[in-house]
Amino acid sequence: MQHGVLFGVLALVGGWALVAYIVLPTSPYAEARSIGTNVRDFAELSERFRSLADERGAVYAFEVLRRAALPPDTDLHLLGHVVGDELYLQQGPGGIAVCTQDFRNACSHTIVIGTLNEFGASDATVEMIRDACTEAPGGSGAYTMCFHGLGHGVFAYFEYDIPHAVDFCRQLGTAEYGTQEYTQCVGGMIMELMGGGGHDPEEWERANARYLDPHDPLAPCDGPLIPDDAKNFCYIYLTPHLFDVAGADRARPDPLVFPKAFSLCDDIGDVSLRRVCWGSFGKEFVPLAGLRDIRQVDQFSDDEFGLAISWCMLAPQEKAKEACIEQALSSVFWGGENDPNASFRFCALVDEGPMRDSCYRELARNIASYIQGEQRKGLCARVPESMQEQCVTAYVAPGDRP
Repeated sequence: MQHGVLFGVLALVGGWALVAYIVLPTSPYAEARSIGTNVRDFAELSERFRSLADERGAVYAFEVLRRAALPPDTDLHLLGHVVGDELYLQQGPGGIAVCTQDFRNACSHTIVIGTLNEFGASDATVEMIRDACTEAPGGSGAYTMCFHGLGHGVFAYFEYDIPHAVDFCRQLGTAEYGTQEYTQCVGGMIMELMGGGGHDPEEWERANARYLDPHDPLAPCDGPLIPDDAKNFCYIYLTPHLFDVAGADRARPDPLVFPKAFSLCDDIGDVSLRRVCWGSFGKEFVPLAGLRDIRQVDQFSDDEFGLAISWCMLAPQEKAKEACIEQALSSVFWGGENDPNASFRFCALVDEGPMRDSCYRELARNIASYIQGEQRKGLCARVPESMQEQCVTAYVAPGDRP
């Protein structure tokens, strides 16, 4: 049955809109208007989407999630995982064929996690996961990002034990993709450590106490638990912990603490890893500026992009500012899945000079990594002339960039 809506907001109480609707049998996805109203917390919102997926199918629930009016700061990626879990129950590994890149790959993430949980960590399961990731819709980055999602589930599957999870992730790497299946898996594991816990909250809390040290903010990335060839992906996803150590509220971090958080990266001896750590703040700033509504990052306003840029400029060192801008741009470009016009708009908002050059240089690298054919030529013609040749002729194998 399709639904429609006759009228909307009646009152605003405590920051939550109280809404009344008369439902008519005309408009599709009418639940998008009401599913987020009067919701008390994320758990209740998750349950509403589970019920919708059970009643009308997970594919329908994803379409509602794409359109839904939701409270500010809702974690859209985790909510995408909730619906993705239902999709796996309904369609199994083959469900990945209907996954899109919305919610930053949350759908494909849950499909491969479900496959691991159902079939175990065998060689046969690895091949099933590899086949599923090959079918993940999207551009050249969709395949390796699929393994990032798997890393979340791998960590939970091995009871939040880093050495066992890393060992399994290592099995996934292939020469064709520069072993990026492995390093993306480790990155997903670290992201799960930073902000997961949905699989087993108690075990996750124990892992936090075991692996995160306020006296060593860079742990576990700076120690032997994370192999050298995966440390860059560890530092990319360590950022929420750096916010914590600096005294920030993760939900709404105060920009006044950003310089302190940036400075925690300064103790990394390896120059390239230090730059990765600095840059990681950029990937956090873009969603934060848009109140975490990642459904339409390429439609963020100039003010929202400008806010993310201004936060990068709070880094105490020029190199840190450049790295932050570069990763913020990559977050906007998102492996070529977003409208590239947004990335050009983002770079144009950066002050002229070295920072803007860094932004366009990173954009050229992203185009070279993820875009092919005539579209690539057209986009490369729009970057500064000094970067066009590399943009057109260089090629970075899928997955070679974090």
